[in-house]
Amino acid sequence: MRIDGSTALITGASEGIGAACVRAFRERGARIVLTARDEAKLAHVAAADDLVAAGDLLNDEDRKRIVDAALNRFGRIDILVNNAGIGLYRPAHLADMAQVRHMFELNFFAPLALTQLVVPSMRERSGGVIVNISSVAGKVTLPWFTLYSASKYALCSLSDGMRMELKSAGIHVLTVCPGYVRTGFQSHVLHGQAPATLTKNRNRFSISADQCAAAVVRGVEKGKRTVVTPWTGWLFVAAERLFPGLMDQQLGRISRTQP
Repeated sequence: MRIDGSTALITGASEGIGAACVRAFRERGARIVLTARDEAKLAHVAAADDLVAAGDLLNDEDRKRIVDAALNRFGRIDILVNNAGIGLYRPAHLADMAQVRHMFELNFFAPLALTQLVVPSMRERSGGVIVNISSVAGKVTLPWFTLYSASKYALCSLSDGMRMELKSAGIHVLTVCPGYVRTGFQSHVLHGQAPATLTKNRNRFSISADQCAAAVVRGVEKGKRTVVTPWTGWLFVAAERLFPGLMDQQLGRISRTQP
């Protein structure tokens, strides 16, 4: 897809991967709609020509208001980047159900609801791209992150199904599965923290938010189905498919170092 001249709506745009996507799509010539709950933080990311539409993605009225504001300002939404999400480090058998539901609302149901809101206008123009930011945890279940993995697996499955559903309408769906990205994600989780082994060695296999955003943009431009970034994440996914028992052992050992 040609990004120059398109309109991109990016959720969770106040920091991290979302803010990096704002910069990356803007550099490619896109008109930007930024949304997150914190309007002040969005203002620091936005440029003069961007549309800032702050709101709570868990609220039906806010979601509709954000999409309507984008359509009223630019007349179209060509790219929807469902980036907003949250984590939960808690064993599934011990997790607080209110926190689990909150996570699924943001990680799965909000992207679905936003997609339903933007698809009609994309259908009218016979084109558009839905980008769902999942995780490598949506390809390989991480036992210290079981419920987060479940929410991201659900998002991956949704993306695959919608890609087939919407192809005839000229709408493409891209799934992005980052590994460890250096952002403030860890400070916003609903409960707990990552295993000590991962925390100690994270800089060895992490990428920056800008690197992740660059992979997102390339995926949109090239019409990719799935982007795993860094690409070495595919080796991790392949290992889980080929050697599931061994991977269970190794991941379980890491999980036991979780605080």
